[in-house]
Amino acid sequence: MEELRQPIILGSVLFYMVLCIGIGLWAMRKTKSAGDFFVAGRSLGPIVVGLAVFSSSLSGFGFVGGPGLVYSTGLSSVWMSTVTAFGFAIGFFLIAKRIRMIAEVRDTLSLPDIVAARYNSELARGLTGVTILLGVMGYMATQILAMAMVLKALLAATPMFADISLVTCAVISTSVLIFYSVTGGIIASVYTDLVQGSIMIVAGVLVVVTAATVLDGGMTEVSQTIFADDPEAIMPFGTVGVVGVLSWFFLFGFGLAGQPHIITKMMMNRRIEDNKIILPMSMLGYAVAVLLWVSVGLVMRAVVVGDMLTPLEAADQAAPVFLSQYAHPLLAGIVFAGLFAAIMSTADAFLNIGAAAVVHDIPKAVRGMAMKAELASARWATVIISLIATGFALYAHYGSGQLVALLGAFGWGTFAAAIVPIVVIGLNWKRATRPAAITAIIFSLVINLAFQLFGWSLPYAMHPGFLALLVSMILFIIVSLATPREEIAKDIDRIMDL
Repeated sequence: MEELRQPIILGSVLFYMVLCIGIGLWAMRKTKSAGDFFVAGRSLGPIVVGLAVFSSSLSGFGFVGGPGLVYSTGLSSVWMSTVTAFGFAIGFFLIAKRIRMIAEVRDTLSLPDIVAARYNSELARGLTGVTILLGVMGYMATQILAMAMVLKALLAATPMFADISLVTCAVISTSVLIFYSVTGGIIASVYTDLVQGSIMIVAGVLVVVTAATVLDGGMTEVSQTIFADDPEAIMPFGTVGVVGVLSWFFLFGFGLAGQPHIITKMMMNRRIEDNKIILPMSMLGYAVAVLLWVSVGLVMRAVVVGDMLTPLEAADQAAPVFLSQYAHPLLAGIVFAGLFAAIMSTADAFLNIGAAAVVHDIPKAVRGMAMKAELASARWATVIISLIATGFALYAHYGSGQLVALLGAFGWGTFAAAIVPIVVIGLNWKRATRPAAITAIIFSLVINLAFQLFGWSLPYAMHPGFLALLVSMILFIIVSLATPREEIAKDIDRIMDL
């Protein structure tokens, strides 16, 4: 079967691409309104939502960027991945119930709608929409770059496409993504999550088993090989250092509850009590799938430093090369197809909230009403955002050489710093005020964008998103206490009492 490795892998990916087109066409028949396009009509069951939530938090960030980060920095990123389960708990215990109830009583379509209802502020709505749009660009670049890199690794292994460029692969990937997202909206995304989430839970376990058998001595030999080359890489904090990984711990632990593509899915379940099923399912699925992140990265680092494989051209090639070199052809084909499913559905989720910001949230903040023909406008916005994000992805790769995981971390940090204070704290603290929310959003954006645009860095490898989140939370509390208490709308006030 080894001689059929490439046909099996390419066939699996091709089958998935065709499946995406089919899902998009099927979902288009169910997408009859902006509510269907943005929040799936708030009619999904707990299994679908649970798998969608965990899938959205991983995607290309975890399956391509994660192993690449472990390959380049050792165990440092374990603090980024494992703590996310803590973030699920924060989100579902503190805000999921309130968000679903506000969505019901106010008929909301987006996170900025929730913010506007809580603070009775169109400015807060608009700033949240701008934040989402900026963060979406970083995250979308992550997904598109990951998809293009994986596709290039697959096609370059065949003689016919040996010289295919990353740009060509990005164009192919973006074209399929645009069709899938424009036709199906969020409905296509969540049902793809249902398939790929199930696949990745099973495949994640099988990949870990495969990784443990690459070297004769298993993971023990992997650890010993890495230790002989660089002891820090296999130590608990990796090569980034204590302060750096603790900044990741804080950013990713608290930050998950501030990710709008995950918060939006909290509006989609049919019943509030479904959260009792959604939370454990999300955490379990994530915990299993994240094993792939760590095991693949460690094995690839070990085989390279142990001179059993030539060094990778880029750290983000760790997962594709591992699957092509060491996994059984059928497993590799399934994981590659699942990987494309993860990337595609998550990219669709980001495009969805980005389009909502463009056609619904920002226009309502500026002129008091959404764009006309909201569904058609959302589809056009999806196309434009996809094209801009593709350009940003290629520029980031060729211009600055940023890793997929670091691009994703920029998007994550942008969302976390702006949204965690105003949503996680704001929906649980009645003393929070409108000026505090606006201040927190503005300062979080200024800090994140300044570090990204000017290439600044913090000492001890601290992540800028950590600083932005810390500052925005402190300012949010201080300004809330320093400004007069505000009256909260009666329906929102009652929901906050629950």
